[in-house]
Amino acid sequence: MLSRQQLIEQIRLKKSFLCVGLDTDLEKIPAFLHNNYPDPIFEFNKRIIDATKDLCVAYKPNAAFYESYGIRGLQSLISTYKYLPKDCLSIIDAKRGDIGNTSDRYARAFFDEASTGMGFDAITITPYMGHDSITPYLAYEDKWVIILALTSSVGSQDFQYLQTNEGLLHEAVINKCNTLAGPDRMMYVIGATKGAEFANIRKHAPDNFLLVPGVGAQGGSLEEVCKYGMTPECGLLVNASRSIIYASNGEDFAEAARAEALKLQQQMAEELEKKASPRPSPGWREL
Repeated sequence: MLSRQQLIEQIRLKKSFLCVGLDTDLEKIPAFLHNNYPDPIFEFNKRIIDATKDLCVAYKPNAAFYESYGIRGLQSLISTYKYLPKDCLSIIDAKRGDIGNTSDRYARAFFDEASTGMGFDAITITPYMGHDSITPYLAYEDKWVIILALTSSVGSQDFQYLQTNEGLLHEAVINKCNTLAGPDRMMYVIGATKGAEFANIRKHAPDNFLLVPGVGAQGGSLEEVCKYGMTPECGLLVNASRSIIYASNGEDFAEAARAEALKLQQQMAEELEKKASPRPSPGWREL
């Protein structure tokens, strides 16, 4: 596993907290890959990884984009996992959520490399069946669990803001999950389009890393996410998928992906510099 400290070191080294989402769709990748390569999905991913690995600290394949192609897609996912750089956090975006014995099998599928050929560092899961659906993943002591807490989807209003005895439902989820593991094992998904709500999230998860989708194609503001959600250790993994990997559908797709990733990395470097810069004291004024 890429540990918390190693992740922080990579963020400092690369001046980036970018996660590249590998939501690879056969219908969207360049046509020439279909004609010239036996595994066009893996070839696409390989070139994206080669073009961006010095600009990001994590990769996040979305399981649905591979499982939808059956055994061929699963082989592409396994090949992609094996190609991921070891200095980057590997996240399988699976959003699993089921009773304990089923969760145990899901955990094995994505964490036990000897069994399936995949040993991702982290997995996204849905927590709504309770603690016993989460603990099977935590049984793998060297792995991260990333809990869906507050999403950027329109449907987030249906359940995530319901009032409970423990506050809003997403607040209760975070508070309960914090009792299961510390910030060295537990992250939370918080949608970038929530903006100022990150300040409230930090009241419940002050030290946890937050995986933040929604910057890029979904229109979330990186500046707002950093203003309200960044911690002294950064504490953020901001994901961009479509805006990077589909920046071009031509033979220059990898170069175009790098250009988009570089834009985000440069913005992230600026935000990290702001956080590192000493703040004026309350009585300070410019002379």
